[in-house]
Amino acid sequence: MGKYSIKELEKLSGIKAHTIRIWEKRHKIIQPSRTTTNIRFYSDDDLKKIINVSLLNNNGIKISHIADMSMAEMNRKVLEISEVKSDTSVYIDQLILAMIDMEEEAFEKVLSTIILRYGFERTVTEIIYPFLEKIGILWQAKHITPAHEHFMSNLIRQKIIVAIDGLQIPSKAARKVVLFLPEGEMHELGLLFNHYLARMLGYRTYYLGQNVPHEDLVSVIQTHHPEILITSLISPMKNMEQYFEKLALDFPAVAIYASGMQILHLQNTSIKNIRFFSTALELKTLLQD
Repeated sequence: MGKYSIKELEKLSGIKAHTIRIWEKRHKIIQPSRTTTNIRFYSDDDLKKIINVSLLNNNGIKISHIADMSMAEMNRKVLEISEVKSDTSVYIDQLILAMIDMEEEAFEKVLSTIILRYGFERTVTEIIYPFLEKIGILWQAKHITPAHEHFMSNLIRQKIIVAIDGLQIPSKAARKVVLFLPEGEMHELGLLFNHYLARMLGYRTYYLGQNVPHEDLVSVIQTHHPEILITSLISPMKNMEQYFEKLALDFPAVAIYASGMQILHLQNTSIKNIRFFSTALELKTLLQD
């Protein structure tokens, strides 16, 4: 069971801590538990409820009316709103709720609904990415387990792979891109979507995936002669700057595009033939140049 501080509830629900306290006092929306040292904390059920309360209140329902609803009534109302509203925050909240409970059917249903409504690219950039940012809050505070991460990552991964499979494979004469993650890097969702974008834009792609040894990367590049390398770095890496300098030195004729949280530490460096990007839109622009 999760144990959330009021600040964590604020980040995940978008409701100010001060407002949450007022709702507790006046309307008994949620009632925090307390540790043996009298520090208040909130449960998974409190988090799910406050997310629903936030959604309903943001859609014009008065807090006094919400306070009289049962959880079943709240869930029904949230479902009604999601069917008529195009606000992406509704879907992000639904994905969080389904992930907390590890409800595969609910998670899958929300994802499929979003893709039908927005298309695949907008779903990833406008909903999946912000969803993953919120999940990062839960992960850093140790409120979700590796099982939660694997659960939602695998479901999203399946959707991206299906989308890639639905694209036509460009001819051998097309511009070539190699996509890979360095040794020790296992977080591939972002790289998979980069694969989708490159394929969609007509590039012939060679997707190497996670944990690629440098000598294997050298072999692929010597065989296929790509114009572009795309990589990502989420996990900390020792001697990261030296690694990217080696990439630039070993592949001087290849444009190297790199992203990920760890890449932020390199953005003030000027390593030859490496371009850093933060968003899928930035990568799309680079690939269209």
